[in-house]
Amino acid sequence: MPDSVPRNTVFSLRDVAKTYTMGEVRVLALHDVNLDLYEGEFVVLLGASGSGKSTLLNILGGLDTPSAGTLHYLDHDLTSASDAELTAFRREHVGFVFQFYNLIPSLTALENVQLVTEISPHPMDPAEALRMVGLEERMHHFPAQLSGGEQQRVAIARAIAKQPDMLLCDEPTGALDFRTGKLVLEVLDRINRELGTTTAVITHNAAIAGMAHRVIHISSGCITRIETNAQRLAPGDIRW
Repeated sequence: MPDSVPRNTVFSLRDVAKTYTMGEVRVLALHDVNLDLYEGEFVVLLGASGSGKSTLLNILGGLDTPSAGTLHYLDHDLTSASDAELTAFRREHVGFVFQFYNLIPSLTALENVQLVTEISPHPMDPAEALRMVGLEERMHHFPAQLSGGEQQRVAIARAIAKQPDMLLCDEPTGALDFRTGKLVLEVLDRINRELGTTTAVITHNAAIAGMAHRVIHISSGCITRIETNAQRLAPGDIRW
């Protein structure tokens, strides 16, 4: 049976634009972005480097603000939120996974995850988060003792340990080989299915699009089309 896309709106963007000013040069990174993201869905944001994917993800995650347009998370208007309000939004609602793992070398996998749970209002047990990503036997190892894929899975455990409503992933397999990248995708897929976490993955790898509910194509700072997959591929069926 095809996967159905949940229709409860989590994010709503209307006419969003983002302009950066560098000296006398103005760069239009996003323009005319209209997008709804739904509770529990898995979306892939697909586009070439420099297309505006990361800028859009940063705005969704409260790391950046639009230059124009409106952004709502549930009934919260984030368009003109203060720095303190955006910090609270990120802490309480959003988990981030980046291409590079940003683990603290002097802390074990478990301690890296605990850093987040200590400041989260409703955290998961750190050991349980590591079990979810298949690292129950490695939780007392330091990052230098872990492979790249294991470090990325620690980063995912750290992101989900706060039990976020939204998981935002920026090229999470970009630094990994094919086999290891697929393991990471399997973890993201499991979290989406089992926890119901709305998940958005940025990638330039078109093969990953097959595992999404919807694929959002971005080019030159705008959404060019949105596709819905009638049936999602399992990560194990993806080839690139």
